[in-house]
Amino acid sequence: MDDLALADWPETETAEPPALAPGPRKGRGAIGNPACRFDPTRSEPVDDGWGTLAEEFAEPPPLETTLTRDATRSIIAWNDSPDIGFDRAVNPYRGCEHGCVYCYARPSHAYLGLSPGLDFETKLLFKPEAAALLAKEIARPGYAARPIALGSNTDPYQPVERQLRITRSILEVLAEAAHPCTIVTKSALVLRDLDLLTGMASRRLVRVCISVTTLDRRLARVMEPRAATPARRLQAIEALARAGVPTGVMAAPMIPGLNDAEMESILAAASRAGATAASYVLLRLPHELRALFTEWLHAHYPERAAHVLSLIRQTRGGALNDPRFGSRFSGVGVYADMLAKRFAIAARRFGLDEPMAGLDCSRFAPPRRHAEERQLALL
Repeated sequence: MDDLALADWPETETAEPPALAPGPRKGRGAIGNPACRFDPTRSEPVDDGWGTLAEEFAEPPPLETTLTRDATRSIIAWNDSPDIGFDRAVNPYRGCEHGCVYCYARPSHAYLGLSPGLDFETKLLFKPEAAALLAKEIARPGYAARPIALGSNTDPYQPVERQLRITRSILEVLAEAAHPCTIVTKSALVLRDLDLLTGMASRRLVRVCISVTTLDRRLARVMEPRAATPARRLQAIEALARAGVPTGVMAAPMIPGLNDAEMESILAAASRAGATAASYVLLRLPHELRALFTEWLHAHYPERAAHVLSLIRQTRGGALNDPRFGSRFSGVGVYADMLAKRFAIAARRFGLDEPMAGLDCSRFAPPRRHAEERQLALL
């Protein structure tokens, strides 16, 4: 299930870090692995009096990434959310090894019976039949082409894509069928597929948006530990733009009191690199993400935690999250309004205030080539 449906679930407020918790793990974003909202029971660590728990938490063991085959029989996720700019999406993976602590998609792992914490970034599901399923679905009678979003829930170019190449296989299907798509990623791995993207761009079939959250390497390392460095993302923007691929920048999420002071700098750097459009999203903390982010904040920025949480509440009507359509991406109140005005001024100043050109849906032709091979792949 996509995060697009998460707003339907009731939410409870949690903002205090646990009394006993493991420390940060190298290369991972979340601090712990809390129970998800569907679990009937909860467990809490308790010291036995010998101090062994504190010792264990002081140096937690490394966690390896595991991959599980996703047996899904459909690949297009549909939505009718009024504040989403697309009605269909394809997600090749569930979970994301980038480990971004702020990721709004973390709570979706609860639908799998897994924790939105460390499980989300270490227990990944992949969809090897994605390309074949997509070819089958867009070839159905009556299918009407509109842009498909790649990267609506988890990053289509996360590290495992280097070996699995599922996203590339999806792009091959879309290119063959002249089906338009949009890509959102924070990975420079997108440049691997420039051969496909340039051809699609020449037919107005693709645009790419690179997410740049911060220009601070230290903050990026602890906040999004396995994503490309800020410099590599700007290089990706430059390479895409130079190749003729329409490219924008997404300054997201903006976290009050943590990275929002960088908004203008991010837009300026992206503009110099060749971006032609920009957007931003205010930090969202649905469901388990409130506790996860709070725990991370106290672990890495204890002197700033209370202030950051206070500012977040000012933008969310006194809570840490507001799932309502229309305000969930931008927030409410004086601080949120100021952020919106700053963005508008900066986007105009750096020439990023015009929307990207529309994509061409008129070229679409249902994929027929290699149809038998794709059908066999589903058997």
